[in-house]
Amino acid sequence: MEDKESAATLMDSTTSKIQQLQKAFAELESHHAVTLNLQWKQLEEHFHGLQKSLKRRFTELEDQEKEFETKIFQSGEMLEKRQAAVIAKEQASLQRLQEKRDAAVSAIAIALEKHRKPCSVEPAVINCEIQDGPSTLEEKPDDYIEIGHVIEDTGKPSQGGGVEVKSYPELVKLCQIMDSEGLHKFISDNRKNLAALREEIPIALRAAINPASLVLDSLKGFYNSDVSISDAKKDANLLGLRRTCIMLLECLSTLLNTLEMNSISSIISENVKARAKGIADEWNPKLDELDIDATNGNSLEAHAFLQLLATFSINSNFNQENLSKLIPMVSRRRQTADLCRSLGLSDRMPGVIDVLINNGRHIDAVNLAFAFELTQQFPPVSLLKSYLNEASKASIPLNSGNASPTVQNDVNEKELTALKAVLKCVEDHKLEEQYPVDPLQKRVLQLEKAKADKKKATEVAKPQSKRPRPNGVGNGPRVNNVVTDKNFYPRMTERCPQSVYDRPYAHPGPTSTHVPLFMGAAVYNFSPGHDFFGNGYHYQAPYLH
Repeated sequence: MEDKESAATLMDSTTSKIQQLQKAFAELESHHAVTLNLQWKQLEEHFHGLQKSLKRRFTELEDQEKEFETKIFQSGEMLEKRQAAVIAKEQASLQRLQEKRDAAVSAIAIALEKHRKPCSVEPAVINCEIQDGPSTLEEKPDDYIEIGHVIEDTGKPSQGGGVEVKSYPELVKLCQIMDSEGLHKFISDNRKNLAALREEIPIALRAAINPASLVLDSLKGFYNSDVSISDAKKDANLLGLRRTCIMLLECLSTLLNTLEMNSISSIISENVKARAKGIADEWNPKLDELDIDATNGNSLEAHAFLQLLATFSINSNFNQENLSKLIPMVSRRRQTADLCRSLGLSDRMPGVIDVLINNGRHIDAVNLAFAFELTQQFPPVSLLKSYLNEASKASIPLNSGNASPTVQNDVNEKELTALKAVLKCVEDHKLEEQYPVDPLQKRVLQLEKAKADKKKATEVAKPQSKRPRPNGVGNGPRVNNVVTDKNFYPRMTERCPQSVYDRPYAHPGPTSTHVPLFMGAAVYNFSPGHDFFGNGYHYQAPYLH
């Protein structure tokens, strides 16, 4: 700061120095013995120019200093905000952890209290004689004890402090009798309520004699020997079965996460691990037939294999590099980040993200970059802009003048899909400040309007064929507002109103005079992906989740 003031003082004193120099120059000119080739005006202009240049440079330096100070201040504010956000998240996490701990302690206390008083728990189950006679056990339903056990120990706490299986007690029965096929069928029949099933299956698995073996039994049929990999993508029943297998593996993993190490080792025994490894060894070679581009980040086969390794903790038996090569095949699955952490692949994520970027899957790369805090190495905004640039290049055909409408529609549809994906990604990760979405939304509206206009023009251009009437007057023009006499009655063959003949199709009816001779057929405008049988009944989409 002192150097700055001294520099300003020196520049202000240049005027007085120039005046002193002018006097000295005039004094020299007064001596006729000395001849000077320079004029004072030239010297004065030279020094004034130097003075202006110094002042301008000094002003620029001051502006740069102010700008730097502003940036430092803004950076400090941003750091304070991030620090506050981190502290708030830590407090919220601690609070949630404390609430879960209190709930667990309360549930344990209630369970212990019930075990201390077995006579008062369920008179229908245990009938303790108060008199001197021996205690007797009454008969009960097969699933009563197991359901009661789950209700006491594993369900969600109710308002009274107890725990229960709320919606599907049938799950407990199926798990108790180790019925893997019945479990598959039950999940398929209740596929509309998968969210509730996901919550209650881990609870119901506790009723099984061996939950791990039950889940391994459910994996039968995942690879149908009669169906090739290419045909498996078209088999709705097989896809549903595979999704159910993955969900059961996830539910078993959820159950294991709630148990202590001793309980986990009793469920995932060495024999169970050996059986799981045998299944994984059988599946592993079949993954070589998968194509990273064909799977599009949504491969059920790769997901099931990785989930099998993570659930039964057998990933150490397989090459980590080979496992990391499977991640791009499941990059669109919501469980991908958790799977990578469970399998110990977090350190390999930069290489996985590079593979995704090289394959044009920038959205998946951004999601993984956020999941593993790699946004400094892989800036999300740059990736999204690069993704849109590639999509926009693809939307400009080489010979746009000769491009058919169908090709142009496909190109516009691809660009519209890319724009919507980027908007969703920006919204999910709250990147609006770094990447304004107004231009993208305008482009989306423009493409959707063009799409709607083309669809409307196509519908208008469709020919509306008409069939002639049997009496030969079907092709004549309609005459409106014709004044008719009150006593005029049409012939029986013209009992149907004129509007009947204006329908696209007409078929001759029965010859009886009690019904119209012509009845219009309904027109069905099905979309290319309609889901109706030929008899007109609507069929339900196959089980997918």
